[in-house]
Amino acid sequence: MERLGVSSSQNLQALSALLSTQQEEEEDEDCKNATAYAQLGPGHIGPPPKKDKKVSSAYTKTTSKDIWNEEEVTEGSQYDDLADPRPQPEYEIILKQNVGTQDLFLGLSQKDPSSMCCEAMLVKIKLPDTKATDVFLDLKEKFLDLRTPKYKLGLHLPHAIQCQQGKAQFFSERQELEVTLLMNRPMDFINMQ
Repeated sequence: MERLGVSSSQNLQALSALLSTQQEEEEDEDCKNATAYAQLGPGHIGPPPKKDKKVSSAYTKTTSKDIWNEEEVTEGSQYDDLADPRPQPEYEIILKQNVGTQDLFLGLSQKDPSSMCCEAMLVKIKLPDTKATDVFLDLKEKFLDLRTPKYKLGLHLPHAIQCQQGKAQFFSERQELEVTLLMNRPMDFINMQ
């Protein structure tokens, strides 16, 4: 027994010596890691940035003599006349849906209140002191241009429309023009299934 006791005490002392040096080394590593972590900031989160120097397509020089590409110019920007002092009238855009009883009570057509299920767009424009004969209205696929002697409105529409299928009505008692525009929805056969 004594022999086991001696050898076991020697083993314990050797194990104690191993653990104490290992613990001191771990404390030193923790201090090193703490200083390394203290030097890190929010920019160090995630993978390291790549050092490849690529020139973005915005800065590439083209051989064309054009000042800008057609994609950079929004539709209807030719109507933006900064020198025109006429004010912009108040307007409101309302999206409309054709909803029947099967939609309202049973929910059979899978329509929801989102703009994806809307078929038409109603633009209400307040034109005080204006006659219906003074109104000039021009429609493009995503732009509405309205001109009167007192007002000017160049409105970029939120959705593409069918230019030839629309309806405009002027209410002289309210002095308001209502333009109903059918929206051009080429993916409706997919969205409405």
